[in-house]
Amino acid sequence: MSPVLVTGSAGFIGYHVCEYLLKRQETVIGIDNLNDYYDPNLKKARLKKLQTHKNFHFVELDLSDRKAVSQFADKHPNIERIVHLAAQAGVRYSLENPFAYTDANIQGHLAILEACRKLPVKHLVYASSSSVYGMNEKLPFSVEDPVDTPMSLYAVTKRSCELMSFCYSHLFQIPSTGLRFFTVYGPWGRPDMSAFIFTRAILENQEIPVFNYGDMRRNFTYIDDIVQGTIACLDTPPAPEAAQHRLYNLGNDRAESLMDFIHTLEKIIGKKAHINLMPIQPGDVKETIADITKTTQDFGFQPKTNIDEGLTHFVHWYREFYGI
Repeated sequence: MSPVLVTGSAGFIGYHVCEYLLKRQETVIGIDNLNDYYDPNLKKARLKKLQTHKNFHFVELDLSDRKAVSQFADKHPNIERIVHLAAQAGVRYSLENPFAYTDANIQGHLAILEACRKLPVKHLVYASSSSVYGMNEKLPFSVEDPVDTPMSLYAVTKRSCELMSFCYSHLFQIPSTGLRFFTVYGPWGRPDMSAFIFTRAILENQEIPVFNYGDMRRNFTYIDDIVQGTIACLDTPPAPEAAQHRLYNLGNDRAESLMDFIHTLEKIIGKKAHINLMPIQPGDVKETIADITKTTQDFGFQPKTNIDEGLTHFVHWYREFYGI
């Protein structure tokens, strides 16, 4: 069987996707540039675990280097399946370093699409984001909803990836699926996300900034559910007679209060949080909730992990990894 290419393989979701594929005896080629957006040691620790598998092969590569990506495709002409997860993440950071987003998310995505023109790709699955829904006030968010009111440059770049993918799919018959992820959390997570930030603050007796005075709700979705949905999608490419580009929501079909999320962490850790209620930040939205009807119908996606179970797993990993 041909290898699966996973970009962003040292990232949070990418690492877990690689682990899943390797456990089912797939050969995986991982790409990552190991940048310092957050602690590279965490990325290297994930990568070290992946490299214990004989069927994992790693290439350090920056996708914004289109010449290098083209050369990579020339060296690996038998890649038929791609899970493209590499991206510059984070809504708030896009206010500070916008060019990091155009470089990684737009140029990098275009480089992957150009590589797909060289390769015998049977399915390209790529990461989009719930951020594309922007100022949309209709809940739950549906893939049929308009997405022309972005709240951040990050959202703009992710929507651009969707449009580029539709175009390339149409022009060059590349079977492609974009997955709009909703607030993913779990072991090996990113340090810039809420579960990580809150856990660290509670354990270190630091203050937690809680935006919009705590009046926020999110589709917190556990990593195992996200991975299972991603792989189920990868295994279910568009039918030859159907449209070759699709979009799906991948998230919980219920939203959790941000304050409930914090209180659950307090209970698991056994310490009270020091909360600093603050105004909503530029680029943030008050509530997200996914309509996953289509996702469930087409490839059986159904998240199973509640926040009590998911946060328990996360805190256990955090304590073990950091020796706390």
